[in-house]
Amino acid sequence: MNDVDVLVAGGGPVGLACAIEARLAGLTVAVVEPREGVIDKACGEGLMPGAVPLLARLGIDPDGMPLRGVSYNARGRRADHVFRTGMGRGVRRTVLHSALSARAEELGVERVVARVESLGQDADGVVAAGIRASWLLGADGLHSTVRRLAGLEGGAPSSRRRFGITRHFAVEPWSDLIEIHWTPRAEIYVTPLAPDLVGVSMLGAPRTSFDETVAGIPVLAHLGASSTALKGAGPFRQRAAAPSRGRVLLVGDASGYVDAITGEGLRLGFDQARLAVDHVLGSGDYDAQWRRVTRDFRVLTSRLVLAATSPARPAIVPLARMLPGLYGSVVERLAR
Repeated sequence: MNDVDVLVAGGGPVGLACAIEARLAGLTVAVVEPREGVIDKACGEGLMPGAVPLLARLGIDPDGMPLRGVSYNARGRRADHVFRTGMGRGVRRTVLHSALSARAEELGVERVVARVESLGQDADGVVAAGIRASWLLGADGLHSTVRRLAGLEGGAPSSRRRFGITRHFAVEPWSDLIEIHWTPRAEIYVTPLAPDLVGVSMLGAPRTSFDETVAGIPVLAHLGASSTALKGAGPFRQRAAAPSRGRVLLVGDASGYVDAITGEGLRLGFDQARLAVDHVLGSGDYDAQWRRVTRDFRVLTSRLVLAATSPARPAIVPLARMLPGLYGSVVERLAR
């Protein structure tokens, strides 16, 4: 007999979304996560418009700041696009994680402080972290142990290794747009998170200095001293051979990730959590549905990363200004 219907590996936002989806469907759930308390992460912290209703259907409405659109900036030029599909929201990652944790606890999700170090499965279930479940949802991030143990590693990642670094500044937001500042070696993402807090994240090649890159952007000179220490993440490009194998389903970054350049990780992860639970309930083919919901992200992001890491990089913002319709259509396809 299985201990639970669904075992979720990973207690970050996507793992908790999986657990909540499963409980709302009437399934018994346990989440295995070695870290206790609220989990922080280096990320842009902007929820695209498509992510907000996905959280609402889970019963979650985290505090944050409204995001009206996206602004590309470089060398004194800017190209702005206002979302046509509703408002996004800037949410501090710790605030989001606290809201998801509280909802999971309210619904009776079991929490297990442990690591998944081995995995076995048969026709009726999966055993990991000493727990037998009917299904295992691997939501344990970019460097997923579940992906490796399930034999789903997709080969060596791209040689274009890019990393993220985040800091927060106790200043009043000056815009309701996500500002993306393109510099020669990195992109800087500025996201309003609270009436007195702004998040600044850098996405770039290894050994790129956060402080020097931010200092080189004149409009960010007023930020002053950081209110948090540097946090890092990456490399971002990770591959999975397939989204599932048997009774193991990979969800979120564990299922493969192109790059953080478009800020769509959470929206995709919440979508995949819903699809994974649908599959557990016997509705739909997870692999096929995973490919469907990630298609735009994989195609558009891959092309944008290719441009961003090529000699065409300086032309990205001027091109967005010259072709606002094309720029807007790309943003909308990723935001919805």
